[in-house]
Amino acid sequence: MLTLIVKFLVKPDQLVAFKQALNTNRLCSQNEPSMLEMRFFQGKDSPNTIFAYERWENAQAHQEHVNQPYTQTLLQLAESALLSPIEVMTLNDTDPAPLHENNPKQVQADVFSLFFIFKIKEGYKEQLLQQFTSHVAQTRSEEPGNIVFDLYTIDGQDDTLVIYEHWRKESDLWDIHFKQPYVIETNKLLEQAIVGDMKQYMNFVNEF
Repeated sequence: MLTLIVKFLVKPDQLVAFKQALNTNRLCSQNEPSMLEMRFFQGKDSPNTIFAYERWENAQAHQEHVNQPYTQTLLQLAESALLSPIEVMTLNDTDPAPLHENNPKQVQADVFSLFFIFKIKEGYKEQLLQQFTSHVAQTRSEEPGNIVFDLYTIDGQDDTLVIYEHWRKESDLWDIHFKQPYVIETNKLLEQAIVGDMKQYMNFVNEF
């Protein structure tokens, strides 16, 4: 399976047209049997920033999608509508494996979502992955407010990790999750490992 996060930085005057083009592309992509999931999110604090979260059966299926006329139309629009080149992140699964739409808790659309994409200092990657093994498992099993909590590495970027999160409401993250003992321990390690401040990497988003 191929999992991607695609980041678009859109010109303000092109935002409506670009979102419409994304929705058209998603609608057309539903006819592709190898497309497993395609979701779009807009930044709350940075509305010009759009993230796509996509899953495909394999890399060949995604390339076939890129070659489709409707995807080529979107890419042509991107050449004039974006402030910077498209950023494509190819994600690698970690342990425990990511959850997807078969998660029985994912039953509501209006959720609090974020992409936490953070840079880490050299020498901390394996220690963080080990710490997050129990962190992810406990978040999923012990916090009813959590819907999705997936940790990924990025292909070709050893200094970057991604957490893809959905919560039933904002307070489930700030008032409950961050007060759990395992989260406090993880945050102590993150304070040492992250380049810069943790909050600068938190992208709070609304799905559309």
